[in-house]
Order: sequence, then structure tokens, then C-alpha cells
Amino acid sequence: MPTTNYHISFLKNAEIDKDKWDICVNDAPNGLIYGYSYYLDAMSKHWDGLVLDDYEAVMPLTWNRKFSIYYLYQPFLCASLGLFGKNLSDTLLTSFLEKIPARFKYWDIYLNHGNLFSLPGYEAYRRKNYVLNLNQPYDHLYNNYRSSYKQLIKKSASNNLAIKKNIAVESIVQLAGKKMQPLSNVSAKDLQNFVKLYYLLSAKKLAINYGVYLNEKLIASGIFLFSDKRAYYILAGNEKEFRITGASHLVIDAFIRDYADKEMILDFEGSNIEKIAFFFKGFGAHIEEYPGIKYNRLPGPVRFFKK
Repeated sequence: MPTTNYHISFLKNAEIDKDKWDICVNDAPNGLIYGYSYYLDAMSKHWDGLVLDDYEAVMPLTWNRKFSIYYLYQPFLCASLGLFGKNLSDTLLTSFLEKIPARFKYWDIYLNHGNLFSLPGYEAYRRKNYVLNLNQPYDHLYNNYRSSYKQLIKKSASNNLAIKKNIAVESIVQLAGKKMQPLSNVSAKDLQNFVKLYYLLSAKKLAINYGVYLNEKLIASGIFLFSDKRAYYILAGNEKEFRITGASHLVIDAFIRDYADKEMILDFEGSNIEKIAFFFKGFGAHIEEYPGIKYNRLPGPVRFFKK
């Protein structure tokens, strides 16, 4: 249990000073794009927040309601949220978790890499992300690729693959949605919200995308967002039957080639799925762990509620 008294306030969305909120996230050593108010506004069904003092630390609470049950959930394309701020500790994080209003009876949320503390009393577990520091020349980064990736990339010209930048984002989202929607609860509205967010960031030169074409057919693509000194491989759209061409490898290689030798981290956004993790590791990426929490205080008859 926390031994220090903190002044932590629960604020409804309309009560939040979003300028101060965003400054806190921006200045935090563990700040991530998902924590900014504009990102939460775009991608979360609803969100409120917990705030320490005058925005010394903040924690978004992304929520929804099913019937009469309020619950915390992880929004689409928000890989990790949690507590953002300076001088974080297990005591402070636990104090924030204890301030989550009791009306949220069920939590299934991911915190961030700056929240890796012991959390007694909570069902916490570790998740895997993969990141690559781009602060080396391209040749150095390329040499760290898996050998099979190098071969695929070298063959791309003979395979008649062509890469283009900044194609219509809708075509990428459509391709991604075709694969994701049958396997998850991603809605058409989620995808539409992301398109709007992309255009918002693109206008500020904080978003870019790449598409790989075979005979004018889009077969692989990727969207990257920027925040501070971090780039996020946020969404990929690929045609399954063209996987053997190495088109997906070419998308990531093109981004690395363009942004090599810069003070920037490429965030691959996962994954705990072994096949995806294997794919990212092949570019020389290393693990960056972060915690997830499940918390269930539902009454007995609905104890096994799922969102």
C-alpha cells in the first residue's frame, strides 16, 4: 500500500486542461503519442483522467459502457497508456490506480514502459514491444537485418516491386481492415477515426506512409506516425497471398533507409504474438517491455463479463 499522500484528482474530460495535459506528456521521459489529448480524443470512445497536483503526472482513463457496466479498455491503435510524468515510482503508480473511480468495475488496460513496477494486489503481467534505435548509418542498421531479409530486399527489383510514399491513406486502412475486422472487434468507426487522425498529423508533417506495388496493385503498406523522437509503425495493410515477395520487409526497410542516422526510435508496437515478434526482431529490434493489468470487481453473476 502507498505510504505517501499524493494529491491526485479525478477529472472528467470537460474539466481537463488539455494544454497542461499535453505539456505533461511531452515533458515526461516516458511520454508516448497515445497519451496526448488529440490522440485520445480521436481514438477513444470516452476518456477522463487522473491528475497529480497541477499536471505533474497524468493517467488517461479510457472507458466505455455495456448495459449498465462501466469498464476501462484499450482503444484501437493505442498500444500503451498508463501513467505519464517525471520521477515515477511504484508508490505513485499504485496511488493512481487506487484513485480510479469504483464505478469502473472491470479493467483490461496496458500501461507503458515507464510503469514497470511491482503492483501487489493487481493482476499485472508483462507485454512485449520491439524498438529499434535509428541513430546509426543505414549500412550499419542494414547489416543487423536477418540474412533472409537482406535477400528479399535485394530481390525486390527483379520481382517488379515498386515503392511509393504518401499514397491515399484510405487504401492502406481498407487493406488493413480487411484482415483485422474478421479477427477482432475493430469497427468501421475505429478505422474512420484513425483516418481523421492521420490527416490531422499529416498536415503537421507528423505522419507518413509507404506502399509497395506489383503491376500497379497495392500488395503491402505501412503507416508511421511521429511524436518527439519516436516513430510508430502504427498500421500495416498487406495482401496475404503476396507475403513471399518480401513486400512487407520492403516497407519497413524504406522507412529505415529514410530515417537512418537520426536521433529517433522506431517503435514496432509489439508483439506478444510470436510470429509477429519474430518478424520485427529480424530488423535488429530489441524488446521493450510494458505492463498490462486486468482487474475484475464485478458482482458474482457477471464476474466473467467481457467487453
